[in-house]
Amino acid sequence: MNLLIVFGTRPEAIKLAPLILKLRQQFNVKICVTGQHREMLDQVLRVFNINSDFDLNLMKPNQNLTSLTSGVLEGVHGVLEKQHFDWVIVQGDTTTSMAAAVAAFYKKINIAHVEAGLRTSEKFSPFPEEINRQLTSRLADIHFAPTEKNRDSLIQENIPPEKIFVTGNTVIDALQWVLKNIPEPAWDLPFHPSEKRMILVTGHRRENFGEGFQNICKAIKTLAVKNPNVEFVFPVHLNPNVQKPVTTLLANQGNIHLIEPLDYQKFVHFMNRSYFILTDSGGVQEEAPSIGKPVLVMRDTTERPEAVESGSVMLVGTDQNQIVKNSQKLIDDKTHYQSMSFSHNPYGDGKASERIMKIIYEKSKED
Repeated sequence: MNLLIVFGTRPEAIKLAPLILKLRQQFNVKICVTGQHREMLDQVLRVFNINSDFDLNLMKPNQNLTSLTSGVLEGVHGVLEKQHFDWVIVQGDTTTSMAAAVAAFYKKINIAHVEAGLRTSEKFSPFPEEINRQLTSRLADIHFAPTEKNRDSLIQENIPPEKIFVTGNTVIDALQWVLKNIPEPAWDLPFHPSEKRMILVTGHRRENFGEGFQNICKAIKTLAVKNPNVEFVFPVHLNPNVQKPVTTLLANQGNIHLIEPLDYQKFVHFMNRSYFILTDSGGVQEEAPSIGKPVLVMRDTTERPEAVESGSVMLVGTDQNQIVKNSQKLIDDKTHYQSMSFSHNPYGDGKASERIMKIIYEKSKED
């Protein structure tokens, strides 16, 4: 079978990389990257030694969703015109995934959706990811759900159960691969994480642009002033909507370290060395429980409730007081910290890619 795997952002690349390596053992696999992210996407591909066959290179400064969607749709259509593919594989909830699925649907090509069934059921939270994911589910012919809860969500939306497979999340495969194969980097910081408590901060969500990011930055500044012996490391996303408030509000505090976005392999090791993590990322909610790191999620909703239910993740929103209060509790209360830091991950065991490969192989025999 000929498979086309389409992705455009760093999180997609991370989660698809171990699957690409596995699928290449059995199938003719071609890679199409849209470049929705550019530098961060390329970094991940280099880590896993993956080259693209088609590069749409769509990234533009301050690009809006309409132009991005039309660019992905036109670009992927052009790729599908050049060569026959039996399946198009997309991942998660990005604009790339949704538009690529539409392009495959227009060509009547089978669609496989990796990381299917995550839901908040709130139209604008996260925006535009919630609707991207729902639209992709309507188009997909086969659904790889990370958890039973994700499977149940799809069944509630009348997706035929025989088309849904619970596999775990491939992000755990990627995490384990890096920790096994990539040595810990040199620490280019004025401290070493083995000597001081380090809180890792990440933020990039579109729905937090504006007041949300200002509140996040004010909370981090308050925590840094209150805890001078704790180091806050913030790899700052390249988006100007993130760069501006972060540099304006956090640049002059000695124990806040604003650094460039980390290569994926470095980020994994930073997570592994952190005390806990403040984030609005979806992937971090899935990765951190595998290495026993508490996560405070700076969002009001999450499409990943399993880790919240397990106790390793807590929603704190973008309310300054809630971020400060719950962070301080993790810093001060060892019992509370230990209750959130056990290494149990509801998102998988690192074998999701192998399960997906076997399912697609069985489908190839049916076809």
